Amino acid sequence: MSTPVKYVYRFAEGGRDMADLLGGKGAGLAEMTRIGLPVPPGFTVTTEACKVYLKTGEEPPELGVEAAQALAGLEQAMGRSLGAADDPLLVSVRSGARFSMPGMMDTILDIGLNDRSVTGLAEASGQERFAWDSYRRLIQMFGHTVMGVDGDLFEKAMAGHKKKDDHDLDTDDLKRLTEEFKAIIREETGEDFPQDPAVQLSRAIRAVFESWNTERARVYRHREHIPEDLGTAVNVQAMVFGNLGSDSGTGVAFTRDPATGERGRYGDYLPDAQGEDVVAGVRDALPLSELGKLDPEAYADLGRHLHTLEDHYRDLCDVEFTVERGKLWVLQTRVGKRTAEAAFRIARDLREEGTITADEALVRVDGAELTRLMFPRFDAKATDRPLAHGVPASPGAAVGAVVFDSAEAVRRAAAGEHVVLVRRETTPDDLPGMIAAEAVLTSRGGKTSHAAVVARGMGKVCVCGAEELAVDTVARQFTAPSGAVVREGDVVSVDGTAGTVHLGALPLTASEVGRALETATASDTLTDAVLGALAHADSVRRLEVRANADTPEDAVRARALGAQGIGLCRTEHMFLGERRALVEAMILARDDTAREKALDALLPLQRADFTAILEAMDGLPVTIRLIDPPLHEFLPDRTELAVRLARTEHPDEHDRELLAAVERMHEQNPMLGLRGVRLGLAVPGLMAMQVRAIAEAVAQRLRDGGTPRAEVMIPLVDTVEELRLARDEAQTVLGEVQRETGLTLDCPIGTMIELPRAALTAGRIAEAADFFSFGTNDLTQTTWGLSRDDAEASFFPLYIDKGVFSVSPFETIDQEGVGRLVEIAVEAGRAVNPRLETGVCGEHGGDPESIHFFHRAGLDYVSCSPFRIPAARLEAGRAALTETTGTSDSR
Repeated sequence: MSTPVKYVYRFAEGGRDMADLLGGKGAGLAEMTRIGLPVPPGFTVTTEACKVYLKTGEEPPELGVEAAQALAGLEQAMGRSLGAADDPLLVSVRSGARFSMPGMMDTILDIGLNDRSVTGLAEASGQERFAWDSYRRLIQMFGHTVMGVDGDLFEKAMAGHKKKDDHDLDTDDLKRLTEEFKAIIREETGEDFPQDPAVQLSRAIRAVFESWNTERARVYRHREHIPEDLGTAVNVQAMVFGNLGSDSGTGVAFTRDPATGERGRYGDYLPDAQGEDVVAGVRDALPLSELGKLDPEAYADLGRHLHTLEDHYRDLCDVEFTVERGKLWVLQTRVGKRTAEAAFRIARDLREEGTITADEALVRVDGAELTRLMFPRFDAKATDRPLAHGVPASPGAAVGAVVFDSAEAVRRAAAGEHVVLVRRETTPDDLPGMIAAEAVLTSRGGKTSHAAVVARGMGKVCVCGAEELAVDTVARQFTAPSGAVVREGDVVSVDGTAGTVHLGALPLTASEVGRALETATASDTLTDAVLGALAHADSVRRLEVRANADTPEDAVRARALGAQGIGLCRTEHMFLGERRALVEAMILARDDTAREKALDALLPLQRADFTAILEAMDGLPVTIRLIDPPLHEFLPDRTELAVRLARTEHPDEHDRELLAAVERMHEQNPMLGLRGVRLGLAVPGLMAMQVRAIAEAVAQRLRDGGTPRAEVMIPLVDTVEELRLARDEAQTVLGEVQRETGLTLDCPIGTMIELPRAALTAGRIAEAADFFSFGTNDLTQTTWGLSRDDAEASFFPLYIDKGVFSVSPFETIDQEGVGRLVEIAVEAGRAVNPRLETGVCGEHGGDPESIHFFHRAGLDYVSCSPFRIPAARLEAGRAALTETTGTSDSR
């Protein structure tokens, strides 16, 4: 026989380890009760009851009986009855989900008051005004939260009575206001405010259940990646009153400063007020230290309780409390939310104090927090309404003059001006302008669009997909939703962390952490905390962290930030700028001789690039991907060429040839066309030129006394036959250079697994591969059948809103689909070649949650943009600890 489900727990029956069932708030109340803190008694209706209600629309049959029994126990403990005519017991009804969702769900205070009990409360307390103020609060909260009355109607009614704020209302005012509130409810709902306390309680509990699915709660869960199916618990607790006069009050306290992490008592206190007043801001609260002057004994008690809680939870605690006529009551505690700066400081301080271990300190910080600390940011004091919102694609803050094309960006930057490059979307042609700009702003694209990926790689601020902006590159202006027109040369501020753009220059604050990470030198307690966390992460992690880097400058910066090599060097970026003419010459070649001439001209340029990158990464692996995109990307736009030819009286013959080439190479879906290994096999000499450039660069570094570790990666392989053909050609070239130089060249040859077929046939492909590198950007596109730029700009917001995605699969790896392909490929590949090295070089390589998956999947390394390396190092360490100890972030 199965054990009956229990839906109600008294506070004394639970504990902190029951948060899944009792919610975070209920578990905290139970834990504080267990360790002897002064907690008003009560009981918790579990998350399981909420799930039943949300699924069926009805409460579990057992809930009514269990709640009635728990209420009877509460009444006995308090010596009062709910809603009694004389000295009534009142209760609060509060939500409490597993994960903190502050302000997202509903609370109703003073349940139990009615036309009779308000008089009893006045007599028992000796304060008629207090009783009527509490009754007014209940009707207002209940009417809005439970009965669905527009809250503005109550606010308008109050405005007709207020002198300064609701604290100035006298008893007669409150009595009249109470009657007006009841009339509003009757008019808006067709029913009276319920006088039966039992009905008030049951309806309040149902309202809290229903608040789980409010729009604001759903939006918050999506943003915080909180599962939709958890439900909320409901906490029913005996009311204690902070609005009984000057010897009473309510407040929120932190055991350390949640903004900076500094030790001490921090928070706010509001005399003669209920708890919601502090949050609602109906009056200006006092600093917590003022409580020490108003009530030294209560302040001392609070200090002892804060110490007890931090010592017990071994972390920053957030505490809500009420002082009722000099007696302190603790109403809630949770491990407090904190800024990124505070997170690192608190973790370090608690470790140094011996409260937590180094492993626990590492688990309590994360890569996302570290990333926020690395970049310049706008002064927190600056307030400004954004022109528009977009996707926060690359964090940081930048200010500059708006420009609308790459050439103008380069020109102005060369003249010493800071610029922001604004495009509808970027292409490889925009790379010089992106390098020159302080920030990139686009009206299309998402976190893995061209603009986003390249900007992150360079550490540039980037906001993508700001669809509210009408970008007109011809008129050289964009128009904001407000109607404001921003023209070229106007100054804007771009916040890549918040995903906003502002008119004018907002004040910037430099990042000491960013400097410390590149120099490995601490300048203050924060940078010391960050470097300490990274050092411990490096000591425990199994995953190597490499960089996606295409230039010597990127390689130098990546190494300074802790990269253990380059996992992806994209050779196609070396064909842009002035070299584009040589690529055009190769494409336009009419015979083998002309093509070889163009390739011969490219060879020394590529060799020099590889030599410099290998020097910057001397002794560390450098995985060089042969050319991947289709050749048409190195030619002018088809439409622009056609228009130019049509408008020119005597068209240039070169333009005619270019247009013919573009027409000849045009594909309906070029990303699934002639690219990658297919291109290398189809264009004679192209792959051989690149491999020779790599081999000669390795030889040069050996002659210079270096220790080069170049690896050749063949992209977009579908079959082992493709890889064998490419490998044979590469080995032939390597052999030629060996004979020419007399040097031994050890250059492993592997492939990028970025197509589902490659993952599913990885066992065969491993027969010809020394390593696998998972290109999860394309693997996600081809597995899902999505064009990432188009999808993120069109239906992704809808899919996230409707819960199809909790997060974009291009941002965090889809473990069930794409991740399963990775696992299959790793297992099959190593079954054939136990020494097969595996890594990931897509954007997922820098995503914290994805890094934990790659650790579990058994990969050897992750590779990411240089500026994401510190965060990846940190997460790789956290992943190792989570796997070996089961430790989890207590927040």
